[in-house]
Amino acid sequence: MTKPNCLIFYCIIVLGLTLMKIQLSEECELIIKRPNANLTRVPKDLPLQTTTLDLSQNNISELQTSDILSLSKLRVLTMSYNRLQYLNISVFKFNTELEYLDLSHNELKVISCHPTVSLKHLDLSFNAFDALPICKEFGNMSQLQFLGLSGSRVQSSSVQLIAHLNISKVLLVLGDAYGEKEDPKSLQRVSTETLHIVFPSKREFRFLLDVSVSTTIGLELSNIKCVLEDQGCSYFLRALSKLGKNPKLSNLTLNNVETTWNSFINILQIVWHTPVKYFSISNVKLQGQLAFRMFNYSDTSLKALSIHQVVTDVFSFPQSYIYSIFANMNIQNFTMSGTHMVHMLCPSQVSPFLHVDFTDNLLTDMVFKDCRNLVRLKTLSLQKNQLKNLENIILTSAKMTSLQKLDISQNSLRYSDGGIPCSWTQSLLVLNLSSNMLTGSVFRCLPPKVKVLDLHNNRIMSIPKDVTHLQALQELNVASNSLTDLPGCGAFSSLSVLVIDHNSVSHPSEDFFQSCQNIRSLTAGNNPFRCTCELRDFVKNIGWVAREVVEGWPDSYRCDYPESSKGTALQDFHLSPLSCDTVLLTVTIGATMLVLAVTGAFLCLYFDLPWYVRMLCQWTQTRHRARHIPLEELQRNLQFHAFVSYSGHDSAWVKNELLPNLEKDDIQICLHERNFVPGKSIVENIINFIEKSYKSIFVLSPHFIQSEWCHYELYFAHHNLFHEGSDNLILILLAPIPQYSIPTNYHKLKTLMSRRTYLEWPTEKNKHGLFWANLRASINVKLVNQAEGTCYTQQ
Repeated sequence: MTKPNCLIFYCIIVLGLTLMKIQLSEECELIIKRPNANLTRVPKDLPLQTTTLDLSQNNISELQTSDILSLSKLRVLTMSYNRLQYLNISVFKFNTELEYLDLSHNELKVISCHPTVSLKHLDLSFNAFDALPICKEFGNMSQLQFLGLSGSRVQSSSVQLIAHLNISKVLLVLGDAYGEKEDPKSLQRVSTETLHIVFPSKREFRFLLDVSVSTTIGLELSNIKCVLEDQGCSYFLRALSKLGKNPKLSNLTLNNVETTWNSFINILQIVWHTPVKYFSISNVKLQGQLAFRMFNYSDTSLKALSIHQVVTDVFSFPQSYIYSIFANMNIQNFTMSGTHMVHMLCPSQVSPFLHVDFTDNLLTDMVFKDCRNLVRLKTLSLQKNQLKNLENIILTSAKMTSLQKLDISQNSLRYSDGGIPCSWTQSLLVLNLSSNMLTGSVFRCLPPKVKVLDLHNNRIMSIPKDVTHLQALQELNVASNSLTDLPGCGAFSSLSVLVIDHNSVSHPSEDFFQSCQNIRSLTAGNNPFRCTCELRDFVKNIGWVAREVVEGWPDSYRCDYPESSKGTALQDFHLSPLSCDTVLLTVTIGATMLVLAVTGAFLCLYFDLPWYVRMLCQWTQTRHRARHIPLEELQRNLQFHAFVSYSGHDSAWVKNELLPNLEKDDIQICLHERNFVPGKSIVENIINFIEKSYKSIFVLSPHFIQSEWCHYELYFAHHNLFHEGSDNLILILLAPIPQYSIPTNYHKLKTLMSRRTYLEWPTEKNKHGLFWANLRASINVKLVNQAEGTCYTQQ
């Protein structure tokens, strides 16, 4: 392999290893944070792989090499707000990957440097140094991007050590003793894009320091106090006037300013004629009176002015004067927030304002009323003011013909829908009405071309059917209201983003996704979902859309009802189709009942279950009556258990079936063939032996109703039933007797068969045992006088 090829191969290997090292570093980054842990020294149990270590806001007073020797991969170390007094940078000589070191807000007075350390971020600000802690070794930090310094003496010789470094930002905190031996040109050799100087607090500004550093693009000055107009303010105004020497200066920020109204206007006027394009003043305290003077708006580079958090004494001059100064500024961007401003005038001529932000003031509905000179305005924010009537804001916006974005959130706006023409400006595309007192009626008057509409945290309970058709609306936020359903997209055909979380949506419409087919982002979590059948189709539809469409799914979508399912994720809630389809459920229950009924009927018919039930009931009733037979009945002169009446055609059954099955148990049966007394009439014998028998058994069959004597016996037995008051009749149906075949003179038989329970002779042999048991139970009583023989009666 030739030498050039070897060199190329070697470079590829090195590059690959370098990339691998960076990747592994990112993947294996270990961050340890132990702020506010009341530590007095660096912990000894830190993991060896630690890359970021935060020990801020503790009580550590000393840092030694042994404390961080083992942390070879350490890249970021933050030890701000501790009690360090001395530092030898050589303690970091083994931490070769260290890039970020924050030692601000300590008690450092002395620092010793070391040549091997190369940092990108070094913050030594807000310490107790006398002279600036700049070592000659700092000049070797070619990668330094941020340098924070503090000291009471700033000398050109110290700054010269780092003059060749191109530092992105320098923070200089001047000590309380600064100014005694001041070097006004000490900062002229600093090469930095952004310079932030913090002057001593609570001291009148009487400094000669030239802050117009030629390389600076952004300048920030903090702690400016000039309440003595003839002394301190002249120093500061002189320092500002020198900024015109730096044509690169684009951004100027003043923080924590305490001055007079006259000096405040002077500050604005001086900056107005510098190269500054973006000017911001924050945390301002104003006092004194304001002398009337003309403000010179000509020859300015200023594009944006921001004034934040202003407090002032009671105005002792007409406020319209200061309002007119601001209203007529010929700049594009104007912000005034947190100033307790109660009004703002309309510009006297067509204003170049493009973006106006009056957040967090005391403005009312009258702001810019009937103002026709804001026709170029594109963005207006009146957030967090005292606006109450939306109709007035609508009328005001109608004259802002270029307005595209309006933020009137966090007010007390109401909309009465009182018939006032809905005259929003046609240009409005983004409207923020959140955190007001609006109801669903607001949907009847909205900008026709609005694309983004924010109505979250209002009092909207429903969206009316007759809403303004917002065909251009793409994003709608109605979170934190009281809506009970997802709005359809009939009036919002272009809707792609819907935020409706934290409402009262319990069972969203199942056809939402069919109605809103352009939805690419839906946030509907944290609602009280009722996990019932109505919700099943909605959950199913969510499963059909892409997961990234439904924001917060599945964690933010949980059941609130029923109680047994509360907290269950909707994706884990399931109901069977049968329990949710009423028609299917009814058909299923009906079919099941029909099958059971048919099956039961078949089984009953197949096993003759009704006969068994009837026989068991008769046997039970008979045994019950037998246990309760009155004693006087048993004491009658009874000789037989039963008197049997049957037709001669049925004699074979009586002699072959009835007698053997009863008499084997010593049951005495009376048949006329055996015990009728000769010489007595048949009627007399019938009456006599019926009275001597405990029961009278009648074997019913079609032959029985053809016998006249059977009719007599039945008549006398029935008469005895009513005369004695005893239940002495037993009817055995040997064969079925159709009702139409019973002669009319057998009316007693018809009555008995219709009112009394009779025993049916079963044709199946397996039922005979239950039949005889039932019959024996009905007649088996102990007789006082047992008969010698058995009485038969055959007709």
